[in-house]
Amino acid sequence: MNNGIGLVIEGLVAILLVLTIGYCMVLNSRLKMLKSDEQALKATISELITATEIAERAIAGLKLTVRDCDLSLGERLRRAEHLSDEIGCQLDEGKTVLERLTRIALAARPAGAPLGPDVQALAEAAQAFAARARVRPPGVAA
Repeated sequence: MNNGIGLVIEGLVAILLVLTIGYCMVLNSRLKMLKSDEQALKATISELITATEIAERAIAGLKLTVRDCDLSLGERLRRAEHLSDEIGCQLDEGKTVLERLTRIALAARPAGAPLGPDVQALAEAAQAFAARARVRPPGVAA
């Protein structure tokens, strides 16, 4: 009977050994998959780092471009405001000259005489021009 019990124990040990070897094979395949996934993950991380560096350089370039545009537009805006002020002064001076010319023309005509068609048309044209100049955006020719 000692042989029978020993044989059963040896059989159980052999079955357990076969099960252990099978389980080790399954674990080995899972470890290989994990290692291949690790390599893919490392490659993905490397690509992400490269893309991040490229994006950082692009952002730095965009910041420089925005700063340059801001400076350029600021200068243009200052020049435009200066020109607008000059045009406003010139319009005021033109209006003053037109009023003087109108007064001179009215003073030169005989008292009680109606305005001639030329003087009337000139006065209307001057007023229309002044009105258009006030409405027109700066930099647009008449």
